[in-house]
Amino acid sequence: VRTAVIIPAFNEADALPGVLAELARHNPDHDLVVVDDGSTDDTAVVARAAGATCLRLPFNLGIGGALRLGFRYAVEQDYDQAYQFDADGQHDASQVGVLLAGLADADMVIGSRFIGDRGYRVGRSRGMAMALLRRLVTWICRQNFTDTSSGFRAFRRPVLELFATEYPAEYMESVETLVLAVRRGFTVREVPVVMHDRAGGRASNRNLRLAYHFVRLL
Repeated sequence: VRTAVIIPAFNEADALPGVLAELARHNPDHDLVVVDDGSTDDTAVVARAAGATCLRLPFNLGIGGALRLGFRYAVEQDYDQAYQFDADGQHDASQVGVLLAGLADADMVIGSRFIGDRGYRVGRSRGMAMALLRRLVTWICRQNFTDTSSGFRAFRRPVLELFATEYPAEYMESVETLVLAVRRGFTVREVPVVMHDRAGGRASNRNLRLAYHFVRLL
């Protein structure tokens, strides 16, 4: 089974070497595909130095645009499955096997931070916003989800083909693609995974963005 790991990266030259090294150590048979989303630092240089394929965008499109390019590449290169992985160290390379095992009976698998108590914590206001979003998506999809904004996901080829052309570019694209996959009849499931906290934070307007996407989903 040919497997690609799609890693969107914007100015992640400092974190990326460690992330790629861990992926290669835990999953040596997976092809590393870094999508440089218009970085102004040495993201592309360090990606290639680590042996990854590096797809470069001429300017910053955001994570949605970067992932769409990665999915398109995976389809064009005839991969059987792929998973997305953050470049900032939040995702744990040792959990990839758990994620991919879920594809045995699903088309799309989401790594959830909130199944069981795995020690992942969020701030109160963000937690409330995430809970509201989770309930909305559960209602729309008629299926219970615990972590609708998780970016640690795996996909079988039919879903890759869908996202190669229809992946939204907007913020919180992860939520919209979850709804899109369910509405197109794909089987989506969650598996429990461990994740790490992001370094730093960008919480200033996150809740306003979440509220905006409540309306978009409706």
